Amino acid sequence: MFATVLLLGICLFFVIMHFKSRRPPNFPPGPTALPFLGNMHHLSPSNPLIDMEKLRRTYGNVYSLYIGPRAAVVVNGYKALKEALVTKGVDFAGRPQDMFVNDVVERRGVVLADYGPAWKEHRRFGLMTMRNFGMGKRSMEQKIMEELQYTVDFLEKNTGKILSPEVMFHCVASNVVCLVLFGTRYEHDDPFIAKLVNCFDDVNKTINGPWAFLYDSFHWVRYLPLPFTRAFKARQTVKDMILPIIHEHEKNRVPGEAQDFVDCYLEELEKRGDDGSSFCPEELFMFCLSLYGAGTDTTSSTLLTGFLYLMTKPHVQERCQQEIERVLEGKDILTFEDRLDMPYVQAVLHEVQRIANIVPLSVFHATTKDTELTGFSIPKGTLIIPNLSSALSEEGQWKFPHEFNPENFLNDNGEFVKPDAFLAFSAGPRLCLGEGLARMELFLILVTLLRKFRFIWPEDAGEPDYELVFGITVTPKPYNMKVELRAPQ
Repeated sequence: MFATVLLLGICLFFVIMHFKSRRPPNFPPGPTALPFLGNMHHLSPSNPLIDMEKLRRTYGNVYSLYIGPRAAVVVNGYKALKEALVTKGVDFAGRPQDMFVNDVVERRGVVLADYGPAWKEHRRFGLMTMRNFGMGKRSMEQKIMEELQYTVDFLEKNTGKILSPEVMFHCVASNVVCLVLFGTRYEHDDPFIAKLVNCFDDVNKTINGPWAFLYDSFHWVRYLPLPFTRAFKARQTVKDMILPIIHEHEKNRVPGEAQDFVDCYLEELEKRGDDGSSFCPEELFMFCLSLYGAGTDTTSSTLLTGFLYLMTKPHVQERCQQEIERVLEGKDILTFEDRLDMPYVQAVLHEVQRIANIVPLSVFHATTKDTELTGFSIPKGTLIIPNLSSALSEEGQWKFPHEFNPENFLNDNGEFVKPDAFLAFSAGPRLCLGEGLARMELFLILVTLLRKFRFIWPEDAGEPDYELVFGITVTPKPYNMKVELRAPQ
């Protein structure tokens, strides 16, 4: 009797799972889903982008997948992405709120918070603060250039040697964000930074791994002591590290003289008082967490990709250096405005970002209402996966879609142009908050280093491997570089 009931229960469960994975009317097409797994067997965990491209060829630019029991719509190609992210930006501006990553950040923070009044308040505050605090102004340039001097000194001491650039670029990016957030920089071997990086690494690996998939697919799993608990412990460790910094700011800040982002937020908190807004100490911590996480790995991985290509395509590096010398002749101080006279350098930087494809699937979106996309019906709350990499390598949008070539960003007169399909920072209401800072960092770092040094692919390094390692952010495989001091110009 028990065996019969158990068998009936199992059959009933599979029937329920089958119907849960049936697509609603006029929903985008896609492959048949399995119970439990959905369509995960169609995607390689090491690099799902290749499989997504195959599915795109079969089902079109807008198709659906099941991630476990959850329906998701994958949006490909510039035209469909523009409709979703820009034309109907508000309809697609939500964030899924019942996934592992949301629980890790306590559903707070300007990156992962859902679309609504609290997110709008913090987004507006973030944009205004970054702009007023110095984004695009000399004060921010000065902070970046001062931090960059430590890297220049390190490279001068190690000219002629073979170096691994990963830690160096990560520390530059990390310190720029720390200067913006806390007004503090850290030595490259500081235990604080090492601990912070390890915690973020733990969280990122868990989010990108099988335990997060299990967590998202079956709610009851969340109460078991499984390995995904490492991410929650890592978050608490980061909280224990950052909260004392925030408390120190509370004690020492001078009203009306904000020195960094934390000061600005604390001033806003004081000004608002008990007005019922979403501003609170918990949001400040998650704001810091979001900005640090989003602003460090992305910039360092872009730099790693850029110097991999500059070393292995020395003619590109040399042409950049010639333009830099011409524009900066007789100038001691580099400014962000100098980019306007460097079309080739700008083209190289944008081509690096296109090829680097740092966040290929953006951050998952969700629909905020019942809507349509390219004629398909998309219910409210549907998970949306914007495949930005499909636009960054789309044929018809680029002169050389499948190879590294700065000509993708130059017109026939050699002037810098940015095609509409350049979606490295996404688009619409969820456009990357740190785009201005990232663009400034990349330009100042690249030009400063190329002006002073020549970067060489080591003779014994073999053939360069351009294959990128997929993750929350995409990064090149580890490599070494040789650095030589250029003759004074």
